[in-house]
Amino acid sequence: MYYKQDKRILSTLRQIEKSILLLQEWNRDTMCADDYMLTPEGTKNLAASSMLVEAIGEAFKKIDKETEGTLLPQYTGIPWKAVKGIRDRIAHGYFEIDAEIIFDTVKNDLPELLSATRFFITKLSASL
Repeated sequence: MYYKQDKRILSTLRQIEKSILLLQEWNRDTMCADDYMLTPEGTKNLAASSMLVEAIGEAFKKIDKETEGTLLPQYTGIPWKAVKGIRDRIAHGYFEIDAEIIFDTVKNDLPELLSATRFFITKLSASL
């Protein structure tokens, strides 16, 4: 399927890919959610990681809207509603960021999300 805005979507997907890789790098030595609270550096990492997780959720939300809900379902196994919803949770939670959710997302959900992102990059690159 070809989307008239493929170049813009592809650019967004590449930004998502870079963000996921940054999150994985920043959190390489984070072993549990408590690590975020033990040092000022850990607290900064939590804040920065939360912002990137939020940005990724927002980006997928935009992609889904631009493709009228037809692109994301092509990669099954990802709870897309949750990926898009975590953005709202972070954005509207303000000072209620849950370190456990961020830790779990970064450690457990990002590898598959990276695979999905790369799948879409390959798919859209082939259509250009």
